[in-house]
Amino acid sequence: MPAEAHSRLFVSAPPGVAPRLCSEVSALGATRARVLGAGVQCRATLDAAYRICLWSRFASHVLLQLETFTVKDEDALYRGARGVDWPAVFPLEATFAVRATLNNAPFAHSGFAAQRVKDAIADTFRAACGKRPSVDKARADIRLHLHVQRTRATLSLDLAGESLHRRGYRDPDAPAPLKENLAAAILDLAGWPSIAARGGALLDPMCGSGTLLLEGAMMAANLAPGLLRARFGFEAWHAHRAGVWQEQRDAARDASKALPPIVGCDIDSAALRCVRESAQRLGLEDAVEVQKRAIDDHPDPRALQPGLLLTNPPYGVRMGDETRLPALYAQLGRLLRCYPGWRAALFTGNPDLVHRLRVPSVARHKLYNGAIACTLFDFGELAGDARAPAPAADSGAGQAFANRLRKNLKHLRRWTRREHIECYRVYDADIPEYAFAIDVYRAASPHAVVQEYAPPESVPAAQAAARRDSVLAVTAELLALPDAGLHYKSRRRQRGNTQYSRQASHGSLEAVSEDGLQYYVNFEDYLDTGLFLHHRLTRRHIRECATGRSFLNLFAYTGTASVSAAAGGATDTLSVDLSHAYLRWAGENLALNGLRDTRHALQHADCIAWMADAALAPRRWDCIFLDPPSFSNSKAMRTTLDVQRDHPALIESASRLLAPGGVLWFATNKRRFKLDTGVRDRFAVRDLSARTTPPDFVRRPAHQCWEIRPRRGLSPSRGK
Repeated sequence: MPAEAHSRLFVSAPPGVAPRLCSEVSALGATRARVLGAGVQCRATLDAAYRICLWSRFASHVLLQLETFTVKDEDALYRGARGVDWPAVFPLEATFAVRATLNNAPFAHSGFAAQRVKDAIADTFRAACGKRPSVDKARADIRLHLHVQRTRATLSLDLAGESLHRRGYRDPDAPAPLKENLAAAILDLAGWPSIAARGGALLDPMCGSGTLLLEGAMMAANLAPGLLRARFGFEAWHAHRAGVWQEQRDAARDASKALPPIVGCDIDSAALRCVRESAQRLGLEDAVEVQKRAIDDHPDPRALQPGLLLTNPPYGVRMGDETRLPALYAQLGRLLRCYPGWRAALFTGNPDLVHRLRVPSVARHKLYNGAIACTLFDFGELAGDARAPAPAADSGAGQAFANRLRKNLKHLRRWTRREHIECYRVYDADIPEYAFAIDVYRAASPHAVVQEYAPPESVPAAQAAARRDSVLAVTAELLALPDAGLHYKSRRRQRGNTQYSRQASHGSLEAVSEDGLQYYVNFEDYLDTGLFLHHRLTRRHIRECATGRSFLNLFAYTGTASVSAAAGGATDTLSVDLSHAYLRWAGENLALNGLRDTRHALQHADCIAWMADAALAPRRWDCIFLDPPSFSNSKAMRTTLDVQRDHPALIESASRLLAPGGVLWFATNKRRFKLDTGVRDRFAVRDLSARTTPPDFVRRPAHQCWEIRPRRGLSPSRGK
């Protein structure tokens, strides 16, 4: 490669970072740069290629294109690789390694493709030199890359060698939750370069091994990221010009600047020691200050020039206890409120917990930490009271939402006090632009569950995020919720059993009251809490009708209907469900109300199969509650369940289990559900939907319910 020639390069980066990388490589001298997938395609002279290797903060690999050719099978791949004059690329005594990536290629295994290229290189050297070079995957002098896109193969020399995120300042055995080039991209997106230029401080209150601090210090000091690296992939390349490279390294050593304050805190002494050792290798030990502090023992903001507060809190692995994460995020929110005038950002793999900060974000950036999808939340400049919602782009609608929620609270609170209701819905998409449902629970402390109906794709993501932040902040403020009392759920179209499947594993059961009974709810782990508030009057109706009668609860969920029937004086109850977890929960609900005895049984079974078997037994029930899911394809079931399609058969099967004079209540929460006309012909049907819809759900009814009895003269145990 002549020094002035422009060669094709592909510079890779972590997913989501390529746009920043494109600007960076252009500033370093590359031409015709454009984002292509997870990297940047460009042209560069040898001098510019060296600068990218030495100065790029965002790049992972710098691939110099050697050859392109068409491949239809493995033989064509071998022939194409043999077509390169490999002894002109690197010397016989150099070790080499080949890495391959495939995209819709004629062969499936990247290892096999890499091996065919290795064979071609070895055979080329053997034919020209009588010997073959050695392969060394761990510490190769020359690293080559094969990329096959359909039938187009590209062979490249990796000028970086090892990934450029390996700066050389970190102990290779030290834990590193963030790669260095990803940390640099996070700092850049959070505005650190301009903040550092004006002398603002960088503070990471949970710094861990200090990647954000160290990369921030290097950026502020204008320290070249590649200056400490022991070697690069181009050093064994025949076209390498050592004099040009040495000039660049010498110039980089003279480019440093004075640093603003860089401060990190953590409770892990070993992690802090790692930060100090890394800073010493960089020659920045006097500039990077770390302190052993807990999250609630933060540095005095008055001692620092307002700057950037940036952190990457744990994802639940380092702490070893994911149940502490919600409280941790609430603590972070309290910390942010102590730093008015600072810009703040948070990088996390747990975006659903960010609402606990009670700080509205002004921008969000999707990135990946390895295989983990993450989000960088930019909160902009912090106000004195960060809990107050920031003005949104649609501030008129935002104010309308706040006014509507305030009005609903005023109206419903009179009713809830009069009726002694502690759990109720206070808002349900009253304003179409704000499509959320908000439920209030008065447990030991107040809670609110905010469920977002997924916005249509036509709504820009930034606008949807701003509305979400506004809703969460306003809800927390108007309901005077404690930090741990706000819970966010995204209510998208459910598939299979996902409505009832576990979403997380850090919640705990809390008791709430309804009509003198108590039920356990879980605010974190499932899409629903375990208590369907829209069935409040349904449960009351069951309680009134079950006195002195037997009760069967099909698709029992957490057994709340069984508790109501038992409390109403049912002679016995049986709750049938396919989930062991929900049956345990049902048992705890019974025990919570002093009803856990042999009269009130729990049955683990597929309800559809169980009803078919039970019809053959003599036992019958006076009252049956049938409330199936809208759809289920659980592997434990013998067949799928679609309530619209299958409800006539379900009602028929349940009716066969009724005692003479018995009553069946059938309910569903499926929107736009239509009761089959055949059911009305076969049974005496009374619509209880309006009667069982409580006042807080009248605006948007959440279920339909029917009372179903066999017609006189037609036995429920016979067929049609």
